[in-house]
Amino acid sequence: MAADDKAESKDSSKSSFKNIFALGFVSFFTDVSTEMVLSLLPVFIVNLPSSGSAALGIIEGIAESLSYGMRVVSGIFSDKLRRRKVIILLGYGISNIVKPFFAVVNNIFEAMAIRVADRIGKGIRTAPRDALLSESVDENRRGIAFGLHRTLDQTGAILGPLAASFLMYVTGLTIRGIFWLSFIPGIAALLTLLFFVQERAAMGQCGFKMLTGIQEALKEDLLILLLIVGVFSLGAFNYSFVLLNASEAGFDYRAIPVFYALINLSHTIIAIPSGVLSDRIGKESVLVMGYGAFLAA
Repeated sequence: MAADDKAESKDSSKSSFKNIFALGFVSFFTDVSTEMVLSLLPVFIVNLPSSGSAALGIIEGIAESLSYGMRVVSGIFSDKLRRRKVIILLGYGISNIVKPFFAVVNNIFEAMAIRVADRIGKGIRTAPRDALLSESVDENRRGIAFGLHRTLDQTGAILGPLAASFLMYVTGLTIRGIFWLSFIPGIAALLTLLFFVQERAAMGQCGFKMLTGIQEALKEDLLILLLIVGVFSLGAFNYSFVLLNASEAGFDYRAIPVFYALINLSHTIIAIPSGVLSDRIGKESVLVMGYGAFLAA
């Protein structure tokens, strides 16, 4: 009996990590698509008629604000519906379908509409996706599960810009051509999600109203964490301006995606080690180390 239980537990663990890898490859393909676009988007936007760095900042600020707001709403609704996958699919679907249409943008208002739609898609998918990741493994394996997912995510974020730079140098593709090409990995992400990601066991009854759900979710420890994250976010900067500065410094626009790939490489190198470390010494300690490094920088 004990041997049977052990074998069943092992099979369950393998099945759970299949879900982690499936979600990881969804993020991988999405990030290949996204970073092909984002690594060139700042240069593209500031060169639109009546645009500039201020317009880029406004677009990014509005888009990111709406993205973070949608995370709260989508997380609550995924709990209420007791279904994660359908909301995750909606979020990834919006983002991966709208991004290639930057190729037909001719003014900042069109650029803002697509960028906002893309970030709303990200906001819709993030909370239920992270919840599904958590539900797919035992609590003592969540650190490495998120580390694996983050590594696949960031690997896509490295390959996307490198692919964009390579294709522009070798084939002569324009920025708009790269935007159109981003549709291919985006579709690969949606197919992976549709056919390989599994919904986990149904959650308990969740018949709460939205405000009640927010009150239930915002426990004291989480409020403290959100406050800390909010304070540190005030000091954070958008990488779009790093790429824009590289362009203004005289670098060939085709080489700029390589800078973005190097930024994302640093995230990839640390993802799995930090996940494993959080399982061993606790998530709070790793968070302190991460924010300490942020302050030191």
